[in-house]
Amino acid sequence: MTRRTLLAGTAAAATGAVIAEPALAHHRPEPTVVLVHGAFADASGWNEVAAELTRAGFPVIAPPNPLRGVAADAAYLASILATLTGPLVLVAHSYGGMVISNAATGNANVKALVYVAAFAPDEGDTVPDLQYRYPGSRITPEALDFRPHPTGADAYIKKELFPYAFAGDLPRAKASLMWAGQRPLNASTFEERSGVPAWRTIPSWYLAARNDQVIPVAAQRFMAKRAGSRVTEVAASHVAMISQPAATADLIKRAAR
Repeated sequence: MTRRTLLAGTAAAATGAVIAEPALAHHRPEPTVVLVHGAFADASGWNEVAAELTRAGFPVIAPPNPLRGVAADAAYLASILATLTGPLVLVAHSYGGMVISNAATGNANVKALVYVAAFAPDEGDTVPDLQYRYPGSRITPEALDFRPHPTGADAYIKKELFPYAFAGDLPRAKASLMWAGQRPLNASTFEERSGVPAWRTIPSWYLAARNDQVIPVAAQRFMAKRAGSRVTEVAASHVAMISQPAATADLIKRAAR
């Protein structure tokens, strides 16, 4: 060390100067995206959206929704959320909106809610309250087949209505396969009232499907406005996440960031 270097170092210390090392880059991990399907469907409806989110670096999980009732399904989802660490973004389609609105309440890890042609209930709402608030739904009680089971009955959409009302912008062959593999909703769910909604304290986003014949778009706009959601609209049927996966994934990314 030369005398000049030593003096320079002493002067820097005396004046309080700091010689900084190059800053290390700190990458904030992306939140885990939890994709929740609705009634008459399963998690495979999220496949293309999940693939897009995974390519963008988001951890993704698409758990099964039991479809046994609002409180029971919300408790099941809450138990799954309890096993996940870090920030979460909950995304729901259709009846799944009832589930995330209840399951996320009080969970500090949930940073955003995303509704995709979904129910966004307030406290005390039922599915029929929201679905039939405005005209236009073709999934009325008469459109359903009810199949008894040991503790009640399950509801299925009738074969002749499913392709048109549920998945009107998908190829007929694909919609027919979705009908064949549809998962039923416990009929008692239609009478079950929702609890305190998470959207009162958690920011929300909403993808409204203008051509929806299950939840009329007027009902979607009403729920989104009431929840204070940031709204994007697409020309899609009820299964907007399947017919418009890029738009769905883009909205989820915005909510996550």
